[in-house]
Amino acid sequence: HVQLVESGGGSVQAGESLRLSCVASRTYSTNCMGWFRQAPGKGREGVAAIRRSGGETWYAGSVKGRFTISQDSARNTVYLEMNSLKLEDTAVYYCVGGPSPDRSDYWGRGTQVTVS
Repeated sequence: HVQLVESGGGSVQAGESLRLSCVASRTYSTNCMGWFRQAPGKGREGVAAIRRSGGETWYAGSVKGRFTISQDSARNTVYLEMNSLKLEDTAVYYCVGGPSPDRSDYWGRGTQVTVS
């Protein structure tokens, strides 16, 4: 079993930045890591993803150019740098991991991001 623990959420004003972190308890079966979010009253949506081997990344159109996903392999950690935050970025952000891009086997508990 893999545990994912997020941190770094908080409350900021529009235009400001936040960095989320996600630490994986092990690298087993988490070659692909990413972030989903869920805004109040809405469904979950994929935000960004990274393939650990190779470093390929993917972004949702709504965050492309503002958010950056990266990894620190030595620390089993994935980051989401969020710049130029907008009101519509307000959501609970979940770290997700799986062996391939179509698998979301492991989920963190989520961290709240509020933009006002």
